[in-house]
Amino acid sequence: MLDSLTRRLAGILSGLRGKARLTEDDVNEMLREVRVALLEADVNFAVAKSFIAKVKEKAVGEDIYGSLTADQTIIKVVRDELTEILGTSPPRFNYSPSPPTVILMCGLQGSGKTTTTAKLAKWLTAQGKKPMLAACDVQRPAAVKQLEVLGESVDVPVFAKLDGSSPVQIAKEAYARCKHLLLDVLIIDTAGRLQIDESLMKELHQIHESTHPSEVFLVLDSTTGQEAVHVAEAFHKQVPLTGVIFTKLDGDTRGGAVLSVRASTGVPVRFIGLGEQVDALDTFYPDRMAQRIIGMGDIMGIIEKAEMAIDQDEAEDIQNKMARGNLDFNDMLQTFRMMKKMGPMKNLLKMVPGLSAAVPEEALDAINEKDTGRIEAIILSMTPKERSNPDIINGSRRKRIAAGAGTTVEEVNNLLKQFYGSRRGMKQMMQMQKRMSKRGRR
Repeated sequence: MLDSLTRRLAGILSGLRGKARLTEDDVNEMLREVRVALLEADVNFAVAKSFIAKVKEKAVGEDIYGSLTADQTIIKVVRDELTEILGTSPPRFNYSPSPPTVILMCGLQGSGKTTTTAKLAKWLTAQGKKPMLAACDVQRPAAVKQLEVLGESVDVPVFAKLDGSSPVQIAKEAYARCKHLLLDVLIIDTAGRLQIDESLMKELHQIHESTHPSEVFLVLDSTTGQEAVHVAEAFHKQVPLTGVIFTKLDGDTRGGAVLSVRASTGVPVRFIGLGEQVDALDTFYPDRMAQRIIGMGDIMGIIEKAEMAIDQDEAEDIQNKMARGNLDFNDMLQTFRMMKKMGPMKNLLKMVPGLSAAVPEEALDAINEKDTGRIEAIILSMTPKERSNPDIINGSRRKRIAAGAGTTVEEVNNLLKQFYGSRRGMKQMMQMQKRMSKRGRR
């Protein structure tokens, strides 16, 4: 997600840190490089031009020239202006005062709209809402089936009709059904086209008029670059968009449209999709994104993911076992599963301040999630007694475990070696912290 831009900007800004004092020429040269980096990331030309002009104006206003902390001031100005472009704060979700709240999903074919509809239902469920999906994409027969399968996977009901009813009629009946079942939210999945045409917009307008949605989300494929901005402008002229959801930001995308769409259309980015899984939808926080773009990371994002994934009682139990040095393989398995809930390790590491800019992309790509899967397979091949008491795992048991996990005895040996080493290290670390805390109290 915007990795190449993050690396470029971090490199440009770090060049200023080596200077004791900054001249106007230093700032102008930095801004020229930033402008090139933005354009290479597919940021809209007018947006990039306006951004540079505002940064330069603010930099002069901050009286940075000759200051010993000029580099920090420039970084702050760049961060603040990025935040301004992205939107100073995420809008509150617009729930209807009389349920159900209607959310209209629109977008071009292939943008990931149907999958995003299910992701949004999953997100709403986590907020304590009871959503329902309406399959109004009757242009593609497979779309209705896809939504039904996705709805089942997130345990959300789907209203669908394949009797020739129009999308407008289906939306009306879905609304009545949703109200009858006392559900909170109705999410309407509409048809997409390969390109914007009159029939698409007419159908969308009719559904909008008949259901009066509180939120209208446009789903955009981030890999389409500046074309995503043109699509947003065209849709916004026809229906009053309340937000944009960008998909495929975990893939090979320069991501400049994320920076451009709000400045070009006034429509805020509300969510971002970071994977195919139904829980891979994140609320968009402009200030956090601005910090990540300039290499400052997203500590709050990591904390939130940890809070959602980790059970506090389980975490305290593991911490107590660490202090005593008697962790077992059940604890290791439990830890792996908690970390999995936080998302792919590569994405988490990119949220660590300075890491995404300092660590080569190839090194992050080399992180293999399958390695954890192989370790889990070995642990699951152990008996409950062996997991609780690894000391009894002798040679014959190791052969049986390796055969059951589809691995080699050498891999089982390596895991045991790493396990005992980690247990010793954790015990020593906890004892050291205990001694240091005692000294601090004296």
